[in-house]
Amino acid sequence: MIRTVSMLAAGGLLAACSFAQEQQMVARLGSNPVLSGGTYSSGGGLTVAVDVREAQGRTMVCGVWAESAQQSVLSLNKAKGVLDTGAVRLGRETLVRGLRFMAEVPPMANYGGQEAQCAVLARPWQPGDAGRRVAIDLPRQVVEVDGDEYGGTVVVSFVQTGPGAGGS
Repeated sequence: MIRTVSMLAAGGLLAACSFAQEQQMVARLGSNPVLSGGTYSSGGGLTVAVDVREAQGRTMVCGVWAESAQQSVLSLNKAKGVLDTGAVRLGRETLVRGLRFMAEVPPMANYGGQEAQCAVLARPWQPGDAGRRVAIDLPRQVVEVDGDEYGGTVVVSFVQTGPGAGGS
């Protein structure tokens, strides 16, 4: 029991240390942010826009997200859970896990220039980073399981398919 508590405390301390190495700030996305997202099996979806750049010699990840205006009641308010499991990579290196720090915006056709929440990482900006590919990972997942008194079950899943929030 004591060993389990010690391991949990150490894990919490490590998580707190890694979070403490990030600073939060606000900046505008560049004119051509990386877009991804996905759709819910019940309809509707999510779009995430990300920009990775240098800030005072360190790596900065900025982003916004949008959720479809029209979707099933079973997928409403599920975006934050999906964002919690997301990650941003630069080349093969994962920069951040958990994208809930990003700002929510309405769905739109072009996310360039949007005011975004940013995480300034402890990671130094490195030569060649500007040319590395930025990727957004949003794992496939079940977001809702709804059953009725007759034994019927509806399972709503999220699948990364690209920008899914729509926009006009």
